Amino acid sequence: MLPKLIRLSRSAPKDRPVAWDTYWAGIRGRGAGTEILWDPGTDDEFLGYRDVLLRYLDRELPVIDVGCGHGRFTRALAGVFTEAVGVDVSGHAVAHADGHNRADGVAARVRYQALDMTGAGAAGALAVQGDANVFIRGVLHVLDAADQSAMVDNLRLLAGSTGTVFLAETNFQGNPVQYVSHLGATTRNIPAPLERAIRGLPMPGHFGPEERSRAFPPEAWELLADGEVAIETNPMTGVDGQSRVPGYFAVLRPRG
Repeated sequence: MLPKLIRLSRSAPKDRPVAWDTYWAGIRGRGAGTEILWDPGTDDEFLGYRDVLLRYLDRELPVIDVGCGHGRFTRALAGVFTEAVGVDVSGHAVAHADGHNRADGVAARVRYQALDMTGAGAAGALAVQGDANVFIRGVLHVLDAADQSAMVDNLRLLAGSTGTVFLAETNFQGNPVQYVSHLGATTRNIPAPLERAIRGLPMPGHFGPEERSRAFPPEAWELLADGEVAIETNPMTGVDGQSRVPGYFAVLRPRG
């Protein structure tokens, strides 16, 4: 299967923002049965995070959903925090999110902004007053070390002295062939949502305690909680795969 994966992935744009914007430009709809690989169409994964969010994050502060995509988690966060701001490198993703806001009737509590959070000064470009909480799910594992570092610098500025960062990332301990096989790919067939991601997006990695310690060094960040989670994906009917990927969560607060 490896030669097939290499062949498919060659078509992905090398420029990360271009890759994500091209991907979202071709997406229609949301939830199970669509081409969005990581959208199962339920809030089950978010409900698994809710108790941790309530325990460690100040609900009176706004929350920034970094890498919000079409805003599924942003809208769920709006039910917990006073304000939810979705941020994504893709303008097409933000357009999708805005449309779903109107459909779901949450436009008054949620807003979106197209912004690359690895860019210098990105934290200051967000129209947020004072400190903020940060929610980031499934973003860090697709960034290289330099972009991870740049993003974490911006997250530190956003959190300030009272905000807290919650992250949840895939942490599949296997090679790319094992990963896509876990999600239902075979030598004969690759489910459409998975093939679309392979063709158009950066190759996923994994992010666990070791990667977190490098990206959020202990001398600069206090680790409040961490552990294993299940990252849910679009249930791809008719394939012998899983709709959950082993994951890792952490709650962190800047020191000093």
